[in-house]
Amino acid sequence: MDLLTLTEIRRAVSRTGGNAVPARVHVQVEAATPKLTRDQKPYCELSLADACDRMTLRVWSDHPAYKACSALNNESFIELAGEFQSSQFGLDAHKWTVRPLTDQEKSELLQGPADLRARQNADWKFIVETIGKITDPRLRALCDAFVKDLGERFRRTAAARKNHHARRGGLVEHTAQMMRVALAIARLYPQLNLDLLIAGILFHDSGKLWENQFSETGFVMDYDELGELVGHISIGLEVVNSLWRKLSAENTEVWKGYSPSSEDVRLHLLHLIGAHHGQKELGSPVEPKTPEAMTLHYIDNLDSKLEMFAGGYATAPPLAARIFDRVRPLPGNLVKSLEKFQQSANTTKEDDQLL
Repeated sequence: MDLLTLTEIRRAVSRTGGNAVPARVHVQVEAATPKLTRDQKPYCELSLADACDRMTLRVWSDHPAYKACSALNNESFIELAGEFQSSQFGLDAHKWTVRPLTDQEKSELLQGPADLRARQNADWKFIVETIGKITDPRLRALCDAFVKDLGERFRRTAAARKNHHARRGGLVEHTAQMMRVALAIARLYPQLNLDLLIAGILFHDSGKLWENQFSETGFVMDYDELGELVGHISIGLEVVNSLWRKLSAENTEVWKGYSPSSEDVRLHLLHLIGAHHGQKELGSPVEPKTPEAMTLHYIDNLDSKLEMFAGGYATAPPLAARIFDRVRPLPGNLVKSLEKFQQSANTTKEDDQLL
């Protein structure tokens, strides 16, 4: 059996139209939860995760591995080998066996797939280079201090618990892509304050370093009391204020000579963080009231929604040719994109002229 990731298994199952796909997968056990069926028969529900995806495995009491699986916990790393199919519960396994991973296999799993590591490393490098080009020395110093103090935590944080970029390092991918979009938009709308927009993108989800952080040695997304009680927007506002107070005290005399005033810069950056959800009904304490705040909101929304489409095409059950089941919170069933135009090999110059 081939060793695949959970995402690769989902894609293989989708390509076969739901037929069984034999495979091996290396995962961490997020939880092993004892449960009862409607008939009050015991079973164990395993929550499994790798670098990019998750699945649930139900271990019935008559399975040979029931007792061993019931003893697993979130420090357990296992190989699951069997036949994988889609069910009403999502990805499922049949005729499966399980064994612990060796230390070498665990180390390789924690590093993530090579392509994902390369992409996230490139994205992080882009983020650091982009904030290094901020011309406002106050915003640049603020971003530099944040990356220096919390960069490692940032690099293992997810952008969300589900829906989009819900994986270790997902916040790096999301932030880098938002910065790329911002740089492209700023060329078309030169009235935008690009320094402010880039800093806002870096900090808009900074509170998720507490809400959606992964442990240093696994794929379990921890829960944090500060994240639960305060939320990532409020935490992000405090992160900026805390760093700003420190830097302002160290640079009081120098910053006095800058325009616009340092207080105006701070307030506008706080507004971008507070308004990035776009509506009070969606958790923002205030709605976007500046061009930069509105731009950040739409860039954030666009990147998250396109990531949902990409994930949906890979994992959602197909309903018909080119049509897939709805992935919430997208508004309806997914339809595959129109393919890009390609010049046919037998198209003649006369055909082009007629067009």
